[in-house]
Amino acid sequence: MNRTKEKSITSKCLFFITVPLLTAFFTASCGETSGPASELDSFDKKAATKSTQIAQVELTNPSVFARNDQPVYISYYDLGISKNNQQAIELFVSVNSNLIPSQDIDTDYDGINDSVFFLADLEGNEPVTYVIKSASKKSKNSYKVKRTQAEISHKTGGEWISHSKKKKGDFKEYTGGEFVNVTELSPPAHYTDHSNWIRYEGPGIESDKVGYRIYLDWRNGFDIFGKNTSEPALQKVGLDGYDSYHHMQPWGMDILKVGSSLGSGGFGLWNDNKLSLVSDVGNWKATVLENGDLRSSIKINYNDWNNSLNIQDLTANISMNAGSRLANVELQFTNDIPAMATGVVKHKETELIVGELDITGKAYSYIASWGKQSLDDSMLGMAIFFKREDLLKVTQDEKNYLAILKPSGKKSQQKLNYLFAAAWEPESSISSKDKFIEYLDQETEKLTIDPRSRLKTALSQSQTVIEIKAADALSWSTKLADSELKRKALNYHYNGWDENRKRKPKFEYDIVGLQPLAYYELASLTGDKNHSEVIEKVTATFITEEGDIRKYKQKKFNIDSVAPGRNLLKLYKDTNHKKYRTAAGHLRKQLAEQPKTTQGAFWHKQKYTSQVWLDGVYMGMPFLAEYAMMFEEGQQQTDTLEQVVKEFRLARKYLKDKQTGLYYHAWDEQKKQDWADKETGRSSYFWGRGLGWFVMGLVDVLDHLPKEKSELRNELIEIANELAEGIAKVQDPTTGTWWQIMEQPASVGNYRESTASAMFVYFFAKAINNNYISSTYRKNATRGYQGLINEFVLSHQDGSISMTNQCLVAGLGFGRDGSYQYYMSEPIWKNDPKGNGPFIFSGIEMYKLLSNEASLDN
Repeated sequence: MNRTKEKSITSKCLFFITVPLLTAFFTASCGETSGPASELDSFDKKAATKSTQIAQVELTNPSVFARNDQPVYISYYDLGISKNNQQAIELFVSVNSNLIPSQDIDTDYDGINDSVFFLADLEGNEPVTYVIKSASKKSKNSYKVKRTQAEISHKTGGEWISHSKKKKGDFKEYTGGEFVNVTELSPPAHYTDHSNWIRYEGPGIESDKVGYRIYLDWRNGFDIFGKNTSEPALQKVGLDGYDSYHHMQPWGMDILKVGSSLGSGGFGLWNDNKLSLVSDVGNWKATVLENGDLRSSIKINYNDWNNSLNIQDLTANISMNAGSRLANVELQFTNDIPAMATGVVKHKETELIVGELDITGKAYSYIASWGKQSLDDSMLGMAIFFKREDLLKVTQDEKNYLAILKPSGKKSQQKLNYLFAAAWEPESSISSKDKFIEYLDQETEKLTIDPRSRLKTALSQSQTVIEIKAADALSWSTKLADSELKRKALNYHYNGWDENRKRKPKFEYDIVGLQPLAYYELASLTGDKNHSEVIEKVTATFITEEGDIRKYKQKKFNIDSVAPGRNLLKLYKDTNHKKYRTAAGHLRKQLAEQPKTTQGAFWHKQKYTSQVWLDGVYMGMPFLAEYAMMFEEGQQQTDTLEQVVKEFRLARKYLKDKQTGLYYHAWDEQKKQDWADKETGRSSYFWGRGLGWFVMGLVDVLDHLPKEKSELRNELIEIANELAEGIAKVQDPTTGTWWQIMEQPASVGNYRESTASAMFVYFFAKAINNNYISSTYRKNATRGYQGLINEFVLSHQDGSISMTNQCLVAGLGFGRDGSYQYYMSEPIWKNDPKGNGPFIFSGIEMYKLLSNEASLDN
C-alpha cells in the first residue's frame, strides 16, 4: 500500500501554515527543553534530547466552553513523513516545553499506523502551540496513566458440553478452564449466548469514563459498564462468571438491561419499515486493533451476514478516545444497503430526545434517551450522534428509539459512520435532563466544529520562498495542479466519483467547471498536455454526441450549472465540434428563461425564490458575456451584455454595505427567508468566498466586454475600485490572508480561509494587470499571495503539495440559517476544487504581474 496516499484530515483538527511562525519555528522551539512531563512513567530521555523537530501546530478553541481532552489527529502524510521513515522513528509531542502523551494510530483501520494522536486542553480562546519531534525508535513510550483499553478473553483448559439452557440446535457451553486474553477470536459454530466461554460475552472497549461490551452472538447488542474509576477495568470484569458484574463492584457494574434490543448504540438492517438484528451470520470474528493509552479500537467481522436484501460481509470498526464517553462506529459493507438502523433501548419511563435537525448536512445531531434506566436505579442518558446528511428519519419500535441512517460510498464499498455515548449519573454527575441536553449539545458542537489549527512542518518550511518571483508563482500553481492530477482531478468525469460529495459526479460548477478551466488556463503557460487535456477528460465526458448534457436539468434553473459552460466554449473553439456549441446553447436557453427578481436579477435557483447570491454572479455572468461575444450579434448581443452588467449593478444596489464597502452574501427580495433581514432582505455576514466569487466574476466578465462598450466597462471598473478598497481594509495584517467572516477576525471560531484568499489575490493581480485598479494595490496582491503560500500550502514527502484550510461549502436556506455559528459549522477541508481552481488562477495572474515588473526593471 502507498502510505503517501492522501488522508482525510478529520477531527478533530485541520492544519494551516503560518508566516509569523517562520522565525519562531526555528529559534524558540529549537531551544525547547525536552524534559518529561509528570504524566510520563518512563521515557527515553537520550532519544528525546537528540530529537528533531518536524512540526508545530497551533490550536485555538472555536467554542465558548472549554474543550479539555480534545482529540487531535495529524497524519504522517501531512507531517511530511514517509512510511519507511516513520517505522524507524518515534514521535513525541510537547506543550510549554513539557512532554505529553501521544500515540501512533491507524485512523482508517487498514492495519498500518498513519497518524500521530494526542489530546489538547483548550480552555480559552487563546492559541496553544504543540511541538512534534522525532527521534530514533529505541523503546516504546510507556505512560503511567493508561486511559483506554480494548480486550477480549476466552476460556482454555476446560471442555465443551451440551448447553444447559439451549435445548434446540447443536449449541454448547464451556465448563472449567481459565480465561486467556487474546487479540482476535472467532467463536465456533456451536457457541451462542451464555455459553460461559467468552468473558462478558464479547469484546470490550473502554475509556476513563465508561466501558462498552458487544455481544458476539445472534443478539449483537451493545451493553454498558458504568465505571467508578478512571483506571482500566475490563480486565477485572467477569473473571468469576456472568453474575458478579451485574452487581456493584469496586470498579463499577453492568448498568443496562439490553434484552433483544440494540442496547446502547447497536445496529441492524432497516427494511420494509422494520428493524432486523444482525443475527444470521456465518461466523463472527473480533479483533483488537489498538490497545493504546489514549485510543483503543476493535474490529468485528460479520461474515456471510444473511439479511432480507442480500448476503454480504459486514465489518464494524469501533474506537474510543481517552477523556470521552463517545465510541465511534464505522460500518463497512461489501454489498449495498439502502438503510441501517441504530439506536438505544426504549425502557419504560424514559423519553426520546431529538437534537436540532434543521441544520446543514455535515453538521452533527443526535437522538437520545433519558431516565432512571440504570440497573443500579441511577439516572442514565444514552445517545446516538450522526451527520444530518446521513439521517433518513427518527422513529421507534417496541424496543428501541431509532435513527435510520443511509450508508454512502462507491458501489459495494459503502460505509456508515456514527457515534454512541452513555452518561451514567455516578460517573458524569449529570442528574437532570437539562444537564444531559447541555452535554449532548456541547458534544455535538465538538463533533461539528473543529479546533482552529495551523500546522507548520519542517518539510513545508524548507520549501518556503521568502520573496516570490514570477517563476515561483507559476511553479506553485503547477505543483498543486500536478498533485491533484495524481490524487483525484481526473476522477470527476461522467462515470467517475466525486470524492467530497461521496457520489457520482454531476454537471457541477467546481469539479466540472472551475477546476478544469484552471488547468486549461495553466496549460497556456506551461504547454503541458497533461494540463490541457483535463477539460476534455472531465468536462467533455458530460456531453453526448447530440449535444445533450448528462447530469443536468434545466428545469431546476440552478445558475451554478451554467459555470461549466465556459469550458464548453473553450472546447468548441479548440475543436469546432458542433456538440459543444449545442450544449452551450442549452445553458444559454436556461439563462434566457431563468426566473428573475422584479428588477431583473437572476434567481440563484428555482427553489431559491427571489434570491440573489454573490456566488451566482460568478456562475452565470462570465459564460453569458463570452457566449454573447461568440454567437450573438447586433441588438441581441448588446442586450445580453447589458443584462450581464445589470447583474453586477443590482448586486451592488442590494448587497453592498455602505460603511465597509463589502457585500453581504445574499439578498431575498421577498424578505421571507429566516436568514434575511426583515427590512433590507440581506443576509447578515460578509462571507469571504461569497465575495471572492463576485470579484472573480467581475474581472472575468471584463475580458469579454469590448472596448467600444466603454459605458458598461467603466461601470464594472468603478465597482472593482470600490471593492478593492474595501477588501484591502480587511486583509489580515499578520499573514496577508483573509478571514472566513471578513471583518470579524477576533470573533470566536473565525479562521483564515484559503479559498477566499486565493480569489482576492486573483482579483487584485488580474485587475492590476489589466489596469482596472491602481498599481498601489500591488502590495495587497503580493502580500496576499505570499500569505497564501506560507499559510495554506503543505508539502508532502512524495513531492506533492496540498492547499489547506478551505471552507468546503456554504449556502443559505434548507438548514443553513446564515448565522455566524452556521458559517463556523461548515467543514474545513483541503484540496477541494473550489479552492484548487482559484489557487491555480492566482498563481497565473501573479506570474503575469511579476513578469511584467521584471521586464520593466530590465
